[in-house]
Amino acid sequence: MPNQSSLLSNEIEANFIKSLYLCALILNWVVGRGIFDIDIYKLADGMHSFEFDFDSSFFELFEDRLIEGGKGKIKVLLDKSALLLTLVFDIDAIVELVCDRSLEKFNYQINVNKEIRLKYGDHAEELNEDLYLISAKTQKIDIGKFAYEFITLAIPMKKLHPRLQEDADEGIIYSSSEADLESLNNDIDPRWNELKKINKN
Repeated sequence: MPNQSSLLSNEIEANFIKSLYLCALILNWVVGRGIFDIDIYKLADGMHSFEFDFDSSFFELFEDRLIEGGKGKIKVLLDKSALLLTLVFDIDAIVELVCDRSLEKFNYQINVNKEIRLKYGDHAEELNEDLYLISAKTQKIDIGKFAYEFITLAIPMKKLHPRLQEDADEGIIYSSSEADLESLNNDIDPRWNELKKINKN
């Protein structure tokens, strides 16, 4: 039968593990929350630049993610006016993908340059892929969600390990250019052209 000292020791250990678990949950909730925000309310009209570094914890903020991990830098050039915000994104990243064929992990270089506009209105709405309506009362914008979308869209539909990609490229059948076709036509025996004229008549 366990003595009182043993029971106390087990209880202390259980409480310690529980505390670590709660700390992990808190950290997971805090990391990334707000660090990609831009306080547009305090910005004066004109041009402003921002830089954000990110690592694999950035991708963990989003559900159903296609990216296992990665790191990079997000540069944002923001032009503010009374009615409109124009944001130019320059994203340089290396992301970790899983090959569709071999299931191997590999690094994929991504470079994105994208411009979006945020127009002030009475509600929030996505008008198209480059134009968004935001409330006139909006004080902060989260550029992280835009950056994540741009990075995701830059991922190829077919994710192949570089080793397998080289094999796939070797198997591509290249179509003839117009110049090649014209050269081929010029190489045809002129007597065939004369025969075509007779057949047309």
